[in-house]
Amino acid sequence: MPMNTLELEFCDANPATKDETQFTVLFDLAKVQPGGRVLEIFSLKPEKEDCFGNYESLEVEFKLTEILGPPEQLISNGVLVARQLSILDVKVNREDNEKLLNAKKNVVLTVQESYEGTQKTAKDLDSFRFHCIKSWEPVLKAKLQSVSAEENDSDYTLVVPLRLVPAEQKVQLCLSYDYSLYLRSQNLDVRLGFDLCADEQDFLHKRKKVVADALKKLFHLGEDLLEHEVPVVAVMATGGGIRAMTALYGHLLALQKLNLLDCISYITTASGSTWTLTDLYKNADWSQTSLEEPIKQIKSQIMKTKEAIVSIEKLKYYHKELVERVEMGHLPSFTALWALVQEAVLHDKPNDCKLSEQRPALNRGQNPFPIYTAINVKDRHISTFNFREWVDFNPYEVGFPKYGAYIRTENFDSEFFMGKVVKKIPESRVCYLEGIWTNIFSRNLLDGLYWSSTPAEFWERWVKDMTDKRMAIDGKSAGAGNRHLASLQPFGHSLEKLLASISRAEVYSSDGYTTVYKPPSSAAGKLCEIFNDILTDRPLKGATHNFLRSLDLDNDYLQHNEFRQWKDTVLDMSPSKLTPVEKTLCLIDIGYFINNSGPPLLKPERSVDVIIALDYDMGVPFKQAEMLAKYCEVQGIPFPKIEPSEEDRRNPKECYVFSDEDNPKAPIVLCFPLICHTFKEYKAPGIKRTPSEMKGGEMNMDKMSSPYATIHITYSEDDFDKLLNLSSYNILCSKDFIFQAIQYAMEKKRNIWPRRLNTSSS
Repeated sequence: MPMNTLELEFCDANPATKDETQFTVLFDLAKVQPGGRVLEIFSLKPEKEDCFGNYESLEVEFKLTEILGPPEQLISNGVLVARQLSILDVKVNREDNEKLLNAKKNVVLTVQESYEGTQKTAKDLDSFRFHCIKSWEPVLKAKLQSVSAEENDSDYTLVVPLRLVPAEQKVQLCLSYDYSLYLRSQNLDVRLGFDLCADEQDFLHKRKKVVADALKKLFHLGEDLLEHEVPVVAVMATGGGIRAMTALYGHLLALQKLNLLDCISYITTASGSTWTLTDLYKNADWSQTSLEEPIKQIKSQIMKTKEAIVSIEKLKYYHKELVERVEMGHLPSFTALWALVQEAVLHDKPNDCKLSEQRPALNRGQNPFPIYTAINVKDRHISTFNFREWVDFNPYEVGFPKYGAYIRTENFDSEFFMGKVVKKIPESRVCYLEGIWTNIFSRNLLDGLYWSSTPAEFWERWVKDMTDKRMAIDGKSAGAGNRHLASLQPFGHSLEKLLASISRAEVYSSDGYTTVYKPPSSAAGKLCEIFNDILTDRPLKGATHNFLRSLDLDNDYLQHNEFRQWKDTVLDMSPSKLTPVEKTLCLIDIGYFINNSGPPLLKPERSVDVIIALDYDMGVPFKQAEMLAKYCEVQGIPFPKIEPSEEDRRNPKECYVFSDEDNPKAPIVLCFPLICHTFKEYKAPGIKRTPSEMKGGEMNMDKMSSPYATIHITYSEDDFDKLLNLSSYNILCSKDFIFQAIQYAMEKKRNIWPRRLNTSSS
């Protein structure tokens, strides 16, 4: 789709019902030169012609005129643009306001161009704030009205163009009642940039000293490593409910036993594995102390019966919490209720910790940097596969790597306008964020159908579609991109036929600049609309205030390298349909696209050298790593191919090493499947089980009958211990492979090129 596109919708005028869109015309404004005119004839129904052989058409003349406005200061990172924002503070004289209220009147203040729009005086409310975009030349209007009426009771109206109000100077106005105005400029609360924030950069500087000391001891180095010689090692965990949380504890315990925790700079998590980190980071020195105690505590919690989480007392508590939350300004959603239930499963008492309060665990570089992941989707009319955007959470910032837009973590959930906080809302307890990261209830029916039938087929379909789309954008495949403009992609052969019979939303293009959508007939169109709603609506959706609201897209946003790296949805070429136009975000579990927390580690600025990929999927081994590798291949992100043999799929070993020797920017990836075939016979590296110990190696991973199924929230002591021991065993058995990968990365950093990395599985 062209960059500057004018969209014209033609509706049937129906006074009795809602007007229905009949045609949508997209026109590329690049066809019109400043000062020039262009006459365009749009053919609306080419399949119908009158008795003279003429088609129904629409003639539109376009003229582009330059309008001189006030000088404007813009802030842009090449993708998003923020306009200069002004704050207008208005105060009505208190005594005058009391007189008016006693007379059953109040003052109505309106700045139509502002975020707030209209505000009214009331008892104890005589001061107001309006957030305005300066270049829109906002105007303040004031009038009197009866408290019980909506009509103006006065003939006089105060109209003040704000361009006449001097900045940073109080202005007094008197017109039957007194006003004071104060106008000032406003700085951004959204960080527009693709670099790591200053806090994370400072953390990395401190962490590399810790890692350098650990590597010197581990590999008996004769001299200290310089900062640029220190490899960045990361742990990447998938989701999987209690199973993922328990197994991650086991993996971290084994890494601690091998003195490797101090070598790790990042830990990324998704869904259930996020619970491990939110628990550990309550202790500012968790990686420096034994993990045995927190494991003992979580084991006790998981073994408890969970009937109490739906008791009358708990339900009353949930209701009270949710009411108080809404009163503070948070948006009501089912996700918040899910978060409280989930908290009751994991903790006996409410966890008062907040994500920003994890910062003391990073201020000396003493622990790895934690990153939590989610995806932002449309709340209806479009599937997760057709639109979703990665969102990262860490103790310092929350943001979209695609847009290069980040806010301070304590401001998440506050109301924003043009990059500025317009209503500060208290930071949520971390349990509410866990509700977002594990938000399994905001999926739509289409998501469920994707993953309940043949997900491999759907994934391959997405890969093919995205490849075609990128070729179209690069000019290698004319017209391929148009297929992605439909709001609903078919997702199976039988459904594809059904949709084809319901709606044939064809696309016509005369010269590459204009596109006309031909809607189906009214009856079929209504059926298709109903069907689309059923498939794509998210009945239990979550909602969060959108901190990108009202920001603009830069003219050349599609050409920006960072945006192109994450440009993977059907709406990316339609700026008027991207996230900045939305009032709210709909954040869900990343598992409805890729159940893998790897994307934050692929941000070029983090320069990750080694990824320890921990897979908690009970299904096909390597599936999540393969999907991430395929995603990276489509997106052009450096990442090694994940290509295990058929034998490895049937009988996975403890660890597999994948690398791309031809691409120095690609990280080394060590994959750890959830289960390995040697655990059944070995209880520790090189130590076989005795006949009486064989039961400890039997792991039931059948999805239908396994005690580790994601829906299970209570484990027996035996089941917990088995899973913990299995995950620890996999790491301990793979010590040499982990050491070799880190050493290889370290030597590359030092420009000491070693012999080829050994990628034989353990």
